[in-house]
Amino acid sequence: MSTYGTFPGARPRRLRTTPAMRRMVAEHRLHPADLILPAFVREGVSEPVPISAMPGVVQHSRDTLRRAAVEALQAGVSGIMLFGVPEDAKKDAAGTAGTDPDGILQVAIRDVKAEVGDDLVIMSDLCLDEYTDHGHCGVLDSAGRVDNDATLERYAEMAQVQADAGVHVVGPSGMMDGQVGVVRDALDQTGHEDVSILAYTAKYASAFYGPFREAVGSSLQGDRKTYQQDPANARESLRELELDLAEGADMVMVKPALPYLDILAKVAESVDVPVAAYQISGEYAMVEAAAANGWIDRDRAIMETLTGIKRAGANMILTYWATEVARQL
Repeated sequence: MSTYGTFPGARPRRLRTTPAMRRMVAEHRLHPADLILPAFVREGVSEPVPISAMPGVVQHSRDTLRRAAVEALQAGVSGIMLFGVPEDAKKDAAGTAGTDPDGILQVAIRDVKAEVGDDLVIMSDLCLDEYTDHGHCGVLDSAGRVDNDATLERYAEMAQVQADAGVHVVGPSGMMDGQVGVVRDALDQTGHEDVSILAYTAKYASAFYGPFREAVGSSLQGDRKTYQQDPANARESLRELELDLAEGADMVMVKPALPYLDILAKVAESVDVPVAAYQISGEYAMVEAAAANGWIDRDRAIMETLTGIKRAGANMILTYWATEVARQL
């Protein structure tokens, strides 16, 4: 007589017998609405510029960015996160192109808004690193260190010009102390109470950002370890989370995704706001490179990584495969 609580009565494989059975009992499902497409737009180009370290990803021209936004919308993607790439000659110590109303990111926001309106959530990177000649996420003091509070003043200006351009969500990504509160105040004081903040709550100093440096034409000198988080630390992320929520974050994010799924799970268990994860350039590049060498099944690997991020607790996933995956789903 079988004991149904143990083998041979208990056989978990019964629920794996057919594709239909596996689909029916799946605990987590990806949906196009989970996905956000990060996109780069480069000033002064008429054709997209391929990013060698990220096969299939480009620095868009203004026209191709418009098309990419429409394609994402038609595929069911929920949002697009925009990064501006200015001409090198416009970079300076203060990153003034980032607060110029006619700077490339602000122009791109207006372009996309004109194309898709409110049907696609338009998000913008709120950071100085693309616009500074030293490549850091803030302004430097006389000793060459990133000046936290002086940087916050620049972020307040960035928030205003991005909101004026029509963005729905700003993503302060520089990991400056107090950045969410300063940005919230700047938005509210300029009549942009409806603009949301996606806080880069846990952003680690990661080796996996490598391809992104090419994508944004980074001029970085040194590293960002004095403001991005140490990969060895976990509790620190919960402290950052508490601070961001107290300062008015509407949504929170963990970046990178796959090396920090434990952090993502902790954050997701701790909050009652939407949680995002950013599957970053290095994560993308590794899969594409391994697939190009025939070492892994590309499509299965993409879906497996995204499902793992969803399973860990992400409501939203920023991924360079967003439009492609949304079409498959």
